[in-house]
Amino acid sequence: MISLRYHVVSVTAVFLALAVGVVLGSTAISGRLLSGLTDDNSELGREVAALRADRVALDARLAEADRFAGAVGPSAVREQLADRTVVLVTTADAAPGDRDALVELLRAAGADVTGEVQLTESFTDPDKADQLLNMVARLQPAGTQLPTGADPGTRAGALLGSVLLLGGDGRPRATEAESAAALGGLAGAGFVRQKAPVRPAQLAVVLTGGAASGNSAGDRAAVVARFASQLDRSGAGAVLAGDRGSADGTGAVGVVRADTAATSVLSTVDHLDTAAGRVVTVLALREQLEGGAGRYGVAGNAEGAAPGIPD
Repeated sequence: MISLRYHVVSVTAVFLALAVGVVLGSTAISGRLLSGLTDDNSELGREVAALRADRVALDARLAEADRFAGAVGPSAVREQLADRTVVLVTTADAAPGDRDALVELLRAAGADVTGEVQLTESFTDPDKADQLLNMVARLQPAGTQLPTGADPGTRAGALLGSVLLLGGDGRPRATEAESAAALGGLAGAGFVRQKAPVRPAQLAVVLTGGAASGNSAGDRAAVVARFASQLDRSGAGAVLAGDRGSADGTGAVGVVRADTAATSVLSTVDHLDTAAGRVVTVLALREQLEGGAGRYGVAGNAEGAAPGIPD
């Protein structure tokens, strides 16, 4: 007769056998799985190493190309802006090195750089938009007309256009006293900085940085974009040039390129932080003199590398 103890021992043996089988089976599976993962990891490691090598090689080629552009740049732009005047407007995030290199290239092109005005962080601050609008209305030179009911960027662009750019007849739109009052008033309110007196010019370059960041990045970029577009309408032409990254949705160049009306008059360059980009900026100014406009650079929304060179 089979006793209860025998049943208990039998059941225990069965469960023990199952447990041992599970352990052994999982160990075998884990070993195979681990082996497969190790192989995959090794393959991924090789792919990453190859990609890094490709990137290093590409960076080297780009650096060499930029050195070449820097060397031939002065020759490429020689006399393109002979006897022309250009004023610079820089934003708070524009790189001083890019600005200095562009000024040198503009002079190599024969241009007379008449001065620089820097827009401060307050200029694009949404919380100070009403204050800027009020200042612009108070500082408007006699005989000029500002856009009615417009945003701060557009109205400020019209005001600065009237004091920084020459009219169609080649004469200043405002008197020296009116220009000094307008720039001094904006500087006193913290909206602009001016290192030295500025003479009105035929052309303007607005220099900005790359992609903006922060909660109000889009609003700030829009102010710069609308400012540059209105400034273009005030003189013989203008170019908005930014570093790589400026052509995306949070950069001023990108905002302009998303606006068909703006791109029909204002030229944009999206790689000012390269020697090639600075050459293109000068060539774009020349195109503006001839009544043309375009979107130039390396971003996906550019229409070509340079004027006359489509993708």
